[in-house]
Amino acid sequence: DNEQSLIVSADYSQIELRLMAHLSGDEGMISAFKEGKDIHAATAAKIYGVLEEDVTREMRSNAKTANFGIIYGISSFGLSQRLNISRSDAKELIEGYFHSYPRVKEYMERIVVEARNLGYVETLFGRRRYLPEIRSNNQMVRGVAERNAINAPIQGSAADIIKIAMINIHREFYRLKLKSKMIMQVHDELVFNV
Repeated sequence: DNEQSLIVSADYSQIELRLMAHLSGDEGMISAFKEGKDIHAATAAKIYGVLEEDVTREMRSNAKTANFGIIYGISSFGLSQRLNISRSDAKELIEGYFHSYPRVKEYMERIVVEARNLGYVETLFGRRRYLPEIRSNNQMVRGVAERNAINAPIQGSAADIIKIAMINIHREFYRLKLKSKMIMQVHDELVFNV
C-alpha cells in the first residue's frame, strides 16, 4: 500500500474577530466581514482616517495588533510596549478603535458587569468559565479576571466550534469511507493526512 498521501491544513479565517463581531453586534465590524474585506486593513483605515488603498503595511500591522490585543483586553501600556510606540499614541489607537467599533466597547463593558453579577461567563454553546476573582479587592487580580471575562466567551466559543467541526468531519470521512485522517488540531486549524 504505497499510495501517495498529502498533509492538508485548513483553518478558520479570523474566527475570534468574527466571534467578536457576532457577540458585540458591531455593524462596522460585521459589514467589513460581510463585504469580504481584509479586516486589519479595514480597521487601519477606520483608526487612521484614511482610505483602505492608502493603508500602509505599518498601519495594517498596528491595526492587526490592536484587533487581537483589544479582544484580550490589552492596556495602552501593553499596546505601547508591543508596538514600540508611546503610551499616548497607544491610548489614541485604542480610542480610535473603540470609536470605529463602538459596540465592541459596549460588549466588553457589558460582559464584565455580567461576570461580576453571575460569577461566570459562557460560550455561545453554554460552556461556563467561573471567575470568582472578578469580585476581588486586589485591582491586579480583578483586572486579570475582567480580561478573562471578555476573552473566554470568544476563545471558548472558537474552541467549541472547532470541536463540533472535528466531529462533523470525522462523521463525513466515515460516511464517505475515506482513508483520510484528521491528525492534529492547533487552535483554529485542522491538519489532515489525505
